[in-house]
Amino acid sequence: MIPPKPPARSDRVSLWRYLRLFRADILSAQPARLYRAWMAEFRTPFFRSYLCNEPALVDLVLRERPGDFPKSGRVSEGLRPLLGQSVFVTNGETWKRQRRIIDPAFEGGRLRDTFPAMVAAGQGAVARLAGLADGSPVEVEAQTSHAAADVIFRTLFSIPIENATAARVFEEFKAHQRTQPVLNLAAFIPLPRWFPRFHRRETRATARRIRGLIERLTAARMDEITAGTAPDDLATKIMTTADPETGERFTTAEMVDQVAIFFLAGHETSASALAWALYLLALYPEWQDKVAAEAAEVMGDRAPEFADMGRLRVARDVFRETLRLYPPVPMMVREATRPERFRGRDVPPGAQVVLSPWHLHRHERLWERPDEFDPARFAAANGRECLRRAYIPFSAGSRVCTGAGFAMIEGPLLLAMLVRAFRFAPVEGRPAMPVAHLTVRGRDGIWLRMTPRG
Repeated sequence: MIPPKPPARSDRVSLWRYLRLFRADILSAQPARLYRAWMAEFRTPFFRSYLCNEPALVDLVLRERPGDFPKSGRVSEGLRPLLGQSVFVTNGETWKRQRRIIDPAFEGGRLRDTFPAMVAAGQGAVARLAGLADGSPVEVEAQTSHAAADVIFRTLFSIPIENATAARVFEEFKAHQRTQPVLNLAAFIPLPRWFPRFHRRETRATARRIRGLIERLTAARMDEITAGTAPDDLATKIMTTADPETGERFTTAEMVDQVAIFFLAGHETSASALAWALYLLALYPEWQDKVAAEAAEVMGDRAPEFADMGRLRVARDVFRETLRLYPPVPMMVREATRPERFRGRDVPPGAQVVLSPWHLHRHERLWERPDEFDPARFAAANGRECLRRAYIPFSAGSRVCTGAGFAMIEGPLLLAMLVRAFRFAPVEGRPAMPVAHLTVRGRDGIWLRMTPRG
């Protein structure tokens, strides 16, 4: 049995047909040959793009010369109403300054400090799901979104998802997702800075409400910091960290931008990965039983401890394999700033350089049995080699996701806690099919049946 994979389009379609397919779903809009190609060139009347799967090219762009390939502004155009000038969309000196302030909050020692908040969110998820574990079909993406949002609020602001402001941000974000197209017009057509971006009215309205709620939280935290009563969480750490080069700290307005991306990246991507992990374990009950047995052996009936994470190896490998098959961010776009030559082809300045974890992680010339679910693959030579050369769920190099270490604690932890408590089974007639919008989600949701694990 092969886990669900979207069908590829026919090899040649018109530009306008491709744009319509692309706006509907990035994944099924691509031809099957990309799973074998080292590079592919796409030409439109407005720009050229080069999808790079060769590991040497991926390394060049992400690790060796990232300054020559900044993030493309085209892809972020649709996200700007919500994200403003967050670390996700900036480049150059602005981005460097932001990372100098943000990165210390996510260093190894801080993960131990935030772990109890993650456990509390996991316990909350188990308690909520207990009321749904009667064998009836449950749409688990909604549940993993709730759990991931709870993790973000508890670790960032020391408040649970039940907090009134946190609950409103969560509800407004769901509304924002429904109004947010995959790409804005400016992703396809180069527009001058002064030209209107035609964001939907609902997209602008939900973004404005979310940012207003976040501003309320950050302003309140600034008051607590001034009064010396602020809890020692991620928000406090970031807001009190000075740029080591300039001595400046984030203003409240700047912090709103950063919290918006923490919520988007930390909540949306984690929810996607956890939902797919549960679905894969439902399809492969032998692996589900291994995760459950490991969790019972390591944690027993007590609350998880940080030291347990090094022993949850099966849960880690299942989560790692989930990120290979269903990377939450399926494609990343950079822009060439000077003439390049890739595999004998000239790449002009301004060309879009596309790095696709989705295709790289399933590349037929790199991975053995690329479409199969096999968490044990990472113990074999091919798996170890590809983990080093062809595995980028969190990007790589200087722009690697700040929260990568955070995610690799959160994901296996929540997975182990949920599988320790419940047995998950697929719902007949409701198979999941991946589709890429902001992240890789189920086209019609991800439906499972849950029963208590005795």
